[in-house]
Amino acid sequence: MPTTNRNRAFDIADWKDEARVDALCVELLKEFHHHLGEEKKLEPIEAGELARGADYFLREFVIGDRQDNLLELAPQRVRQFAGHWYIVRTLEPNMTELSAILSGVAAFYAWADASGRVEHWRCLQITTHCQALAEYSKRIDSFWEIRDDGFIAWQNSCPLTDDADSEEAP
Repeated sequence: MPTTNRNRAFDIADWKDEARVDALCVELLKEFHHHLGEEKKLEPIEAGELARGADYFLREFVIGDRQDNLLELAPQRVRQFAGHWYIVRTLEPNMTELSAILSGVAAFYAWADASGRVEHWRCLQITTHCQALAEYSKRIDSFWEIRDDGFIAWQNSCPLTDDADSEEAP
């Protein structure tokens, strides 16, 4: 699927773009939440939890920290979020919370795929990264075991770098 003008609306070049894209993301999240409740018939609490997980990932990490286009997201960003960013940015990182966030991310990108907003291959790879819960659990455990100057080795095993763009369409 070639880049569309709709996708370009989610590009971020400066702080003004970031604020604009954040507002666009809020509108998408409202559509997503409505879809979960009205079309998927999820209970309000479940729909809210999924939307909250997607919201945190998209607005705090993708837009706020990485300033990426959320419709053209490199799937590896999910691994960077779950295996690094979430762990170092959360007071008490835990798998219950992280699993809920990743469930929301996977559900959001499945919806975005079904509604033609993202390419199918991108959704599949994002979902695969969302399901790597055992890896993220080990990352959290190993984070708590860091001693002395061990942070560099921990960080290097799941770097938070811009090489996420290396994952391409099949």
